[in-house]
Amino acid sequence: MTTSSVRPASVDDAPTIARLQLAVWRQSFATVLPAAAVNTDPTSHSASWANRIEWGGPVLLALEGTEPVGFAAATSEPDRRNLLDTLGEIEVLHVVPRWGRRGHGGRLLVATAAELRRRGARTGRWWVPQVDSATARFLTAAGWAEDGVRRELDTGAAPIIELRWSGTLDLVAI
Repeated sequence: MTTSSVRPASVDDAPTIARLQLAVWRQSFATVLPAAAVNTDPTSHSASWANRIEWGGPVLLALEGTEPVGFAAATSEPDRRNLLDTLGEIEVLHVVPRWGRRGHGGRLLVATAAELRRRGARTGRWWVPQVDSATARFLTAAGWAEDGVRRELDTGAAPIIELRWSGTLDLVAI
């Protein structure tokens, strides 16, 4: 039986993360993202991820055996509504579709939440494209909920409408 795991990403993982992200974009978001994003040069995209990881992440990599299958990146900042609290934000969490429904997304969410808690956050948020019903179902199952805030991203083509989801970072398992 293959072991599944999540580990912190290193700068050496940047090309892998870029490849994973572009694979997810092409398979799941090609109708939402502009063609320029879907066709991003993997080398420059890899450099961006290397900078992100070097900056201090956290960036996590999901593995099935030794095969990278997904990743997550998060950040934290003081909560503007209560400066004594820290707010965690999941910037991205992707699992390549062919590796879906094997628990990788749940493991990534739990590991990301643990890292954000380590940084002082108790609650989190995540902007999700309105058309991404799979992630909406996943977050609902994890106990998160839309909080009524939406934003429109100008892509130079059709805008992307994102809904903000909020939830606790006290996740044990999904």
